[in-house]
Amino acid sequence: MYKRIHVPVDDSETSRQALLETTKFCCDQCAKTRLVHVVDLAQFTWGGAEFVDVGELQSNLRETGNKVLESAASLMRENGVEVETALIEIWGGHIANAIIEDARRWPADIIVMGSHGWTGLDHLLLGSVAEGVVRHAPLPVLIFPIKRKK
Repeated sequence: MYKRIHVPVDDSETSRQALLETTKFCCDQCAKTRLVHVVDLAQFTWGGAEFVDVGELQSNLRETGNKVLESAASLMRENGVEVETALIEIWGGHIANAIIEDARRWPADIIVMGSHGWTGLDHLLLGSVAEGVVRHAPLPVLIFPIKRKK
């Protein structure tokens, strides 16, 4: 039985669908659950930043991230899961590494997340956070594959 479940979320429909499956898993395990959302604050500091208000963009990223977390937490609470949330800020680097490090520090027994299921060129261009987590996490990872509607 898993006692501490780490759940990365974003604002995609895929993440929402995976969260519904994750809610069932968390209820079955009667575990503490931590929802996390990662924002990369460095993404606007490279090239062309002199034409935008970087501070305002970073503030908006934080605000949006907190809304994503609150929405996910509300959904889980409605289904009987007690959750805590954390907004993880990174300055460049890989989102998967930030998720793994937070899961390690918390400390989680398992990471549970959805996968967009990118294939082919989409996968090559967009990459996969879930794949990065699976490849490098020192703890079990449960992936809910969610197929995009065409």
